[in-house]
Amino acid sequence: MTAPGRPHVLVIGGGFGGLYAAKRLRHSDVAVTVLERGTSHVFQPLLYQCATGLVSEGSIASPLRHLLRHQDNAHVALGEASAIDVEARIVTASRFDGSTYELKYDFLVVAAGMQQAYHGHEEYIQYAPGMKTLDDALTIRRKLIAAFEMAESLPTAEERQPWLTFAVAGGGPTGVELAGQIRELATRALSHEFRSIDPREARVLLFHGDDRVLPSFDRKLSAAAQKTLDIVGVETHLGVHVTDVTETDVETTTKAEPKTKTRYDTRTVLWTAGVEAVPFARTLATALGVDPDRSGRISVGPDLSVPGHPNVWVVGDMMAKDDLPGVAEVAMQGGRHVGSVIAAELEHPGSARAPFKYRDLGSAAYIARGHALVQAGPLRMSGFLGWLSWGFIHIAFLSGARNRAGTLVNWAATLATNSRRERAITYGDPETARKPYS
Repeated sequence: MTAPGRPHVLVIGGGFGGLYAAKRLRHSDVAVTVLERGTSHVFQPLLYQCATGLVSEGSIASPLRHLLRHQDNAHVALGEASAIDVEARIVTASRFDGSTYELKYDFLVVAAGMQQAYHGHEEYIQYAPGMKTLDDALTIRRKLIAAFEMAESLPTAEERQPWLTFAVAGGGPTGVELAGQIRELATRALSHEFRSIDPREARVLLFHGDDRVLPSFDRKLSAAAQKTLDIVGVETHLGVHVTDVTETDVETTTKAEPKTKTRYDTRTVLWTAGVEAVPFARTLATALGVDPDRSGRISVGPDLSVPGHPNVWVVGDMMAKDDLPGVAEVAMQGGRHVGSVIAAELEHPGSARAPFKYRDLGSAAYIARGHALVQAGPLRMSGFLGWLSWGFIHIAFLSGARNRAGTLVNWAATLATNSRRERAITYGDPETARKPYS
């Protein structure tokens, strides 16, 4: 896997941080291995569009081997990091079949990302999928499309109502985008395709513990987003937490006293309420002798290396530094910076390392067709201008010209025809697919 005599850089994770770190080392005299549990680099900011049938999974996922095919010093290894020996500089990875193999390293870049957090209620997962992976997106697509199909097959309005009620937990960007897209799916793409039901009557409930949606945005932009959600028909419930999820309903509890509990009949609950570090983050923290924060993130020094471990860096969502948000741009810039630090270390051993300086290029959130928010420094945009800017930003950061072109075509076709063609559903695995509905 590595060239004899060349320093080995092991990058764990093929997301934005890992990919940008590997690419930055393209012209360095090193061997780079990117260890990833899946085969593709996934553009997570558009997962919700894959889940709601607007784009295909292929449009937002690019094979890592393809992206790195021209980088001769890079190798892609399929597997999941499961253990680490810091003294021996060896990471153990697990394969699909449960077997393991070892990867030695001279420099280690950890960009393994985060997973959906259920705050101690892992039992919610079976009823409320998150929105962090392609599997999540396809599971949500299956739940959404199946809910409308189920409602179409039921004889009474009372039986249909829970299937036409969709609950989204979490009013951050992902939750707001997902809720808005479900309403668009119901009111535009599906509105004339059913005979027994009117998809436009679908209820979308958005639950959020804060006093406003999108609390990371300026208050005026947050208010604009709320106005758009109201117009498209999303029912927003603020100041509440989801405190129970079952197969047939969801329970919320108010934050303020007296604690009031409310249950809603629904067969579709979607979870976007928080994230936490992947299991390997805890393994790494223990091995390095450091204490992660409440979400499992690992604190790093000025150059993004772990204090006391100058050859180990953490970038992206797993990194805890200066309250930087877990967004793609932080991971991209962090990965690129670490690649530069390693390259400089090889050229000038022992020289002072440049500190990481994050350039805030802003945040963006899609609310509904013709309405999006963009916030960058003093710049604030909403409505149609924000929507155009949002589209430009996301197309620019998609990996590969083919994905950019394909996504643009899909968006244009949807705007022109009000249809969504990416609505095929799977059953999760061959065993499940072979089972009858009963």
